[in-house]
Amino acid sequence: MSDNVRLDRDGAVATVTLNRPDRRNSLSDPMLTELGRAFSELRDDAAVRLVIVTGAPPVFSAGADAKLKSSMSAEERRHAMATRKSQFRRLFERVNTTLEGLEQITLCAINGHAVGGGWGLTLACDFRIAAAEAQFWIPEVDLGVPLGVASTTRFVRLVGPARAKEIIMECRRYSAADAHAMGLLHRVVPGTSLLKEARAWVELLAAKPARPLAEAKARINAITRAGIPEVNAMTEGFLDRGSDPDDA
Repeated sequence: MSDNVRLDRDGAVATVTLNRPDRRNSLSDPMLTELGRAFSELRDDAAVRLVIVTGAPPVFSAGADAKLKSSMSAEERRHAMATRKSQFRRLFERVNTTLEGLEQITLCAINGHAVGGGWGLTLACDFRIAAAEAQFWIPEVDLGVPLGVASTTRFVRLVGPARAKEIIMECRRYSAADAHAMGLLHRVVPGTSLLKEARAWVELLAAKPARPLAEAKARINAITRAGIPEVNAMTEGFLDRGSDPDDA
């Protein structure tokens, strides 16, 4: 890929790494463009069945890369953030849509703090495992800008409107244990064993038949987005390939 994003393949497993540790893996426009390119490349790679998304240490991602000048007034900073957020949102939501739409099963290995868009990116994956020392927070309201629609929608889907309001409006920090208790993480493990645990998890899934996994993912995502009446129409493409999800 590039210096901003690493894409590594190992048999049926691909690992996408946010690779700007000097900027705490903040999501710049070039990084988002390269992430989108990586996910699009994987979408068309029939040899890859599982995708791990992680960050180069010490954090997962500090969110949007605003690059604000220290000399700016509070009003100038708010205006710059709002302008940057509009540009960022278009790229970010495109990347998240591509990631969420992958037929492959995706697992986010959250190796450190996940802030703002960094936390939002994790929600586009099917599964989330985090280092025990990781922290999570959404600072957008305190910064004077709204959280993007896509991330807001995913929070509401996962934890309901009341909890989503608390997370987004209060802007407080949550530990990995807190996030797990809210249902935003599937597992919390010691940081030293994070990648080992993530790899063991995807290898367990890789041992299962590929088509039923993809069909299950498509059905669950369709139900979440549209409700049961639309599910058959949205997943009928799988039937065209000769497999009936009801047989699984």
